Amino acid sequence: MMTYDDIPRSFNIATHFVDQNVDEGRGERTALLGPGGSTSYTRLAELVNRSGNLLRDLGVRAEERVLLVLGDSVEFVALWYGAQKIGAVTAEAYTFLQPRDYAYYLDYTRAGVVVADPTTEEAVRKAAAGSRWLREILVVDESFQQRLAKASPELEPAPTTKDDIALWKFTTGSTGQPKAAVHPQHSPLLSYEWYAKGVLGIREDDVVLPVPKLFFGYARDLAALYPFGVGGAGIVFPERSTPERIFELIAQHRPTILVNVPTMMAQMLAKAASNGHDECLTPDMSSVRLCTSAGEALPRELHDRWVERFGVEVLDGIGSSEAYHIYISNRPGRVRPGSTGELVPGYEARIAENGELLVTGETAALYYWGDDEKSKKTFQGDRVRTGDLFEQDEDGYFWYRGRVDDLIKVGGIWVAPAEIERCLVGHPDVVECAVVGSQDNGLTLTRAYVVARRPVEEQALQDFVRERLSPHKYPREVRFVDDLPRTPSGKLDRKDLR
Repeated sequence: MMTYDDIPRSFNIATHFVDQNVDEGRGERTALLGPGGSTSYTRLAELVNRSGNLLRDLGVRAEERVLLVLGDSVEFVALWYGAQKIGAVTAEAYTFLQPRDYAYYLDYTRAGVVVADPTTEEAVRKAAAGSRWLREILVVDESFQQRLAKASPELEPAPTTKDDIALWKFTTGSTGQPKAAVHPQHSPLLSYEWYAKGVLGIREDDVVLPVPKLFFGYARDLAALYPFGVGGAGIVFPERSTPERIFELIAQHRPTILVNVPTMMAQMLAKAASNGHDECLTPDMSSVRLCTSAGEALPRELHDRWVERFGVEVLDGIGSSEAYHIYISNRPGRVRPGSTGELVPGYEARIAENGELLVTGETAALYYWGDDEKSKKTFQGDRVRTGDLFEQDEDGYFWYRGRVDDLIKVGGIWVAPAEIERCLVGHPDVVECAVVGSQDNGLTLTRAYVVARRPVEEQALQDFVRERLSPHKYPREVRFVDDLPRTPSGKLDRKDLR
């Protein structure tokens, strides 16, 4: 197993994951599949070089942040690696935010160049009006293509080392403004070796389809970094992810790995169920050898329905921006439904007295940008305080029990909302749910927001929980909603429910 000490001092992400494919004779293999067809590694390497040169022409210097605010595309991938190749630092933001949100990212990153596209240009320009740092808004449009064509296809990589800062991964929590976990060049390489190779067994014939968009590191790494380590391919598409679009892409590109989140898994199952058993409408998932799930806990009931309907193994796991990527995961052929899985090779973990998981590994971020106090609380060398509550069974499998900051004190006893949520989704009439604390005459009570398949009585759901959990854990109030609020990364947005 590779460790930090095995990585040469001189190291550049773009050279390793893109140029190496050309150098080792895989240049004509497909790197990306998208609306414009396939892009070979030779073509991608050229686009990376042109993108890097274009960014340099705009004055981007080594260690300067470049903010990407554009839809998923070959250009996104080329610009990301192009910035890496010249020694700049990449950061990404979601493409469906308001100008005030982009103003936060511009001020926080102090990016001299932000890359947008026609979808985000107007909002970014409004946000940029008060920016003190921004020099240029580079819009990926027809004019961009002309400028890119004039840039040199040759580019020497910056003399970066494995310890140089390479990228920011924004936290995707459900409360507060996103903070950037700062990662050096070696983090993605070790994550690739430990998780992509050590758990997924990624192969050169793998084609990876991500449900989340590339701004979310979980998706970008799995679609546009890990496959490149073995000469595999990723799929990029600019549209929002819907069950219909995902099924279309599966039929069109026949992916072998589906990068998923529980919310979309539930939606895909509902869409497949609405089609009945009509062979013409039933999605053909036979090409998919495995499905990953992350972003939030995968309920046992949802896992079982997915496997029964599609016959595709699901590897639920948990990772974080702070630890770079997945550090606990189920493994092919060793899935324990309902659990988050086993430690990924390269990581160690222990559970603190309060149930919080502490993870140690050489992919830990250096710190949070601009937040020394929070950095000291979260990072202790290579150890990360995850903020997640877990239990570990005698076989080494980890079982998610919620977030430390989500705990609700009811009648003097701590209650984990995730435990109640897992119970409720076991009810045949519940699609998904969320449990939060609510105030009633100064007392804290539990309130459940439920998306139901069909009308169901509040009392029936309360009794269902009472019968399965300790009596004090049943939700004192149930509110029925059409859907639950989500963050851009797909996580439950609890602050919108309080």
